[in-house]
Amino acid sequence: MKKLIYSFLPAIVLLALAGTPAFAQGKTATIDLRKVFDNYWKTKEADAALKERAAEMDKQYKTLTEDWTKSRDEYQKLVATANDQAVSAEERAKRKKLADAKMNELKEGEQTIEGFRRQATATLDEKKRQMRDKILGEIRNAINTKAKAAGFSIVFDSAADSANATPVLIYNNGDNDITDEILAQLNATAPVSLPKAK
Repeated sequence: MKKLIYSFLPAIVLLALAGTPAFAQGKTATIDLRKVFDNYWKTKEADAALKERAAEMDKQYKTLTEDWTKSRDEYQKLVATANDQAVSAEERAKRKKLADAKMNELKEGEQTIEGFRRQATATLDEKKRQMRDKILGEIRNAINTKAKAAGFSIVFDSAADSANATPVLIYNNGDNDITDEILAQLNATAPVSLPKAK
């Protein structure tokens, strides 16, 4: 039932807004928020930083797994020598004890690797969320400023989808599309080292 309500919610909101006198008097604009977000220089910079951080974490993960593999190989050698009948029973017991200690080390190593993997994933997800929220906040501020200056009462995201994955905005003639204008404004502050997107 909730899915049904959520799937019709955008249409209900549009109909409600269309029926109000303020909507009929106000100007509307559209923006492709996905295009602005993807082509904003800060998004590209943040993506590069996230990829760099992910590469560092992958390197650490690889080191941990390589160390674990070496320990596993040592353990297998210890087990093999602990079963060697050519050595005394006392020596076999000593080697078995070393093998047991190495097995405990392997288990701890597995836990360390799994903990690192979980923590790295959570850290990257959180950094990505923070980056996205910050950039969307900047984009929204630019849109709000432009809308107020141009006298738009409503700005629709032409790239938005409803809860049932259908477009929210069915028709747009593009007359009041501010996508390129906002994108140019945001990218005007790009550092010299980054190429400015059009």
